[in-house]
Amino acid sequence: MAHIYIYSPAGAVRDKAGFKRGVKRLTSQGHQVEIDKDALTSHERFAGDDVTRLQAIARAASSGADLTLITRGGYGLTRILPQINYKQIAKSIENGTHWMGYSDFTAFQAALFAKTGTATISGASLIADFGVDTSKAEVDDITEACFDDVLLEQNEGAGWVMPKRTQADRVLCEQYALNPLSIKASSKNSAVLWGGNLSVLTSLIGTPYMPQIKGGVLWFEDTGESPFRIERMLTTWLHAGILAQQKAILLGQFTESKLYPHDKGFSMATVTARLRSQLKIPVLTGLPFGHVPTKVMLPFGKPVRLLCDGGDAMLLWDEL
Repeated sequence: MAHIYIYSPAGAVRDKAGFKRGVKRLTSQGHQVEIDKDALTSHERFAGDDVTRLQAIARAASSGADLTLITRGGYGLTRILPQINYKQIAKSIENGTHWMGYSDFTAFQAALFAKTGTATISGASLIADFGVDTSKAEVDDITEACFDDVLLEQNEGAGWVMPKRTQADRVLCEQYALNPLSIKASSKNSAVLWGGNLSVLTSLIGTPYMPQIKGGVLWFEDTGESPFRIERMLTTWLHAGILAQQKAILLGQFTESKLYPHDKGFSMATVTARLRSQLKIPVLTGLPFGHVPTKVMLPFGKPVRLLCDGGDAMLLWDEL
């Protein structure tokens, strides 16, 4: 089975029970789980001070593991982006180590791609996905199966059924469907998949850590952000001209999105409709990724094909 290195590059681990459950589950599946010595360190809201977390990332890069897995997200990676040794991480990936995470980990993924053009995996984290209290809920079967596919080098694509309420998704998908024969890694028309947490990525606009990708497939997710805040961030992307330079926009899951009486009907549907009205590319919804139990594993930085068949959408990448 796989050698998995567990480390904490961002927020401090508060859910110690969840941490233990996650390690136990991965170990029970036959994996060799190696825990970074500072995985449970705490300094203010962080998993150790900046130097401690930088050293944890460096140890993960030199571990020789098949996969490095973050304990949790939170906040902390944007603080240390200038000090990360990107060449060391890119070398570890070249030698076969996968780097996986989501949420705050998006900053790390974006910066690594901007600096080295190296792909990583938007996927699971230890506590949220494997540290589930099984007396209350089960580890999601799809997430676990997709995670296993990464370890088995069989992560080839991801598909989903677009929500029935968004017929516009189907129309736009058929109208603007990308030609699968023209999107290849060696082609000038290749569509690089990139994206992640909207709040985190928005904070990188105008910095050296924002990838300069044109003609890509860009996706977003977030949690705890109200629709008007989500629209405000997306408007920044519109004004910056980044969205119009892509081939498609995919919206994942936006959870714990609080509505206020003052909204008077303003919702995520409003946000999506306005975004579509301002772009001439498909804006598709329902991507199974975000702060939710069911996650597919998405390769940040790999060329993809986007296929649509009626209400079904699919991303394929392994064959390119």
